[in-house]
Amino acid sequence: MQDLSEFGGFIMAGLEICAFLFVIGVGLLIVWAMFAYIADITQTEQAIRRNYPVIGRFRYFFEHLGEFFRQYFFAMDREELPFNRAQRSWVYRAAKNIDNTVAFGSTDNINGVGRVLFVNCAFPHLGLEAVPPKDVTIGANCKYPYTTDSIINISGMSYGALSKPAVQALSAGAKAAGCWMNTGEGGLSPYHLEGGADIVFQIGTAKNGVRDLQGNLNDDKLREVAEHHQVKMFEIKMSQGAKPGKGGILPGSKVTEEIARIRGIELGKDAISPNRHREITSFNALIDMVNRVRDVTGKPTGFKMVVGAPQQVDDLMAAIVSRGIECAPDFITIDGAEGGTGAAPMPLIDSVGMSLRESLPLIVDKLKEYGLRDRIRVIASGKLVTPNSVASALCVGADFITSARGFMFSLGCIQALQCNKNTCPTGITTHNPKFQKGLVPESKAVRVSNYVNNIVKEVGVIAHSCGVNSPRALNRTHARIVVSDGKTAGMDELFPEPETKEAY
Repeated sequence: MQDLSEFGGFIMAGLEICAFLFVIGVGLLIVWAMFAYIADITQTEQAIRRNYPVIGRFRYFFEHLGEFFRQYFFAMDREELPFNRAQRSWVYRAAKNIDNTVAFGSTDNINGVGRVLFVNCAFPHLGLEAVPPKDVTIGANCKYPYTTDSIINISGMSYGALSKPAVQALSAGAKAAGCWMNTGEGGLSPYHLEGGADIVFQIGTAKNGVRDLQGNLNDDKLREVAEHHQVKMFEIKMSQGAKPGKGGILPGSKVTEEIARIRGIELGKDAISPNRHREITSFNALIDMVNRVRDVTGKPTGFKMVVGAPQQVDDLMAAIVSRGIECAPDFITIDGAEGGTGAAPMPLIDSVGMSLRESLPLIVDKLKEYGLRDRIRVIASGKLVTPNSVASALCVGADFITSARGFMFSLGCIQALQCNKNTCPTGITTHNPKFQKGLVPESKAVRVSNYVNNIVKEVGVIAHSCGVNSPRALNRTHARIVVSDGKTAGMDELFPEPETKEAY
C-alpha cells in the first residue's frame, strides 16, 4: 500500500508540473497574441493582418502547407502541374520496380487537342520477337566517337543545384542502367565520376570548370576534363527550357565551400551566369566554338538550345551548310519550353520559347531538308518522363531523350517546389545535412537504374503494339494527334517528310 501511495504521489506531482507548464504556456501565448494584435493593427503593409489581426497570420502558414498537402488530398490524379499525380506515381513505381498496371480504364483525357495516340497494329509483334535498341554513334568523324544504345539519359543538373548524395546516386544508377549523365553547367565534380557513368560535360555561359580567371574558355582546362575517359561528349549550353535568354541561377545559400571551389566562384554569393556566351554573337560564332571544343578534346561536341521561331532554325542550318558538313555539330539538344529544373523568373518559365511538341519536328525536318540529318544527332528534352512521352519523341525523329525531373522523381522527389530554397525535404536539391541524410545513394542508385530499364521496357511495349520490334523503329506513321475537331490526324500527315533542297 505504501508503494501505491508513493506512486500516486509521483503521478500527482507530475500532473501539477504539467498543469503549471500549461498555465505558463497559455500565459505566453496570450502575451504573444497581445503583442501580435498591436503589431498587426498598426502595420500598414498587409491588409489581411490589419483587418484580421493575429488570425490573419495563419493565412501564410496554411498557404505554405498547401504546397505540400494539395497534391495528396485535393488535386485530382490528372490535374496538377507541372506533373500530375498519375505521372509521378508511374515514375515512383517504375523506380521501385513494382507492378505498374492500372485498372478500370484511363483517367487521362484521350480526346484532348494535341494528345498523341499510337497506332496499334492488327498483328502486333510477339514478345519473343523483341530486339534491344540498336547502337547509335555520335561524332563518327571525331577522334573519340561515342557509341551507345541508350534511349533515355540524365539531362543537365549541376552539382550545386543537386546535393552530393543525389549526384552520387544518379552516377551509380546511370552506370548500372548504361545511360549517360549530363553534368549541367556547374562543372565536373568527383561525385559525377564516382559511380562510373558515361558523362556529358556541359559548358554553360559561365564556363564553370573550363574557364580562366576572366571567365574565358580555357583550352588547357578543356583538355584536363577530356582526359577523364568517362567524359564522352561536350555540350555547349545556349539556353534551357526553364529560362530561355537567362543564365543559370544558383542561390547563395547553396554555394558551399566545395561548390565554390569546383565552379571557381565566391562562397555564399548568388551564382548568376551570363545570359549568353560572350563570344557567341551569331550562329557562325557558335559553330566556331563547337569546332574549337571538338578540336581541343577530340570528342563529340554539340549544343543545347530552345527554339524561339522557325526562322532561327533556317538561319542555323544555312550557317552550318555554308561552313561545310565537316564543321557541323555532332548533335543538337532541343529543350522545349516545358523544361523546368532550374530556378527561373516566372515570366520566362511560363511564357518564353517554343514547346518541344512544335520545335522537335521542326528541327528534325530542317536537318533533313538541308541534308544534315545523317550527320547531326538529335536529343530531345522537356518534360519527357513517362513511356508515352518518350515514344512520342522517338516517333517524331529524336535519336535520344534526356530527362531531369523524371530522374529527380526516381530519387524520391515529391514535387515540394523547394528546389531553389535549400529546404528540399527529400535531400535532392539541398546542402543541409539534416535533409541529405534521408537520401541514401546506394539504395537510390537502384531506383535510378530501375526507372531507366522500365522506361525502355514499356516504350518497347508500345513499339510492339505498333508492329515494330524495337523502340528505335518507331516513326511518324505510328502516331496520331488529336486535332481541334476531336478527330485525329496522322503525325506523318501533320509533319510530312520534307524534300531536300537541291542547292545543298
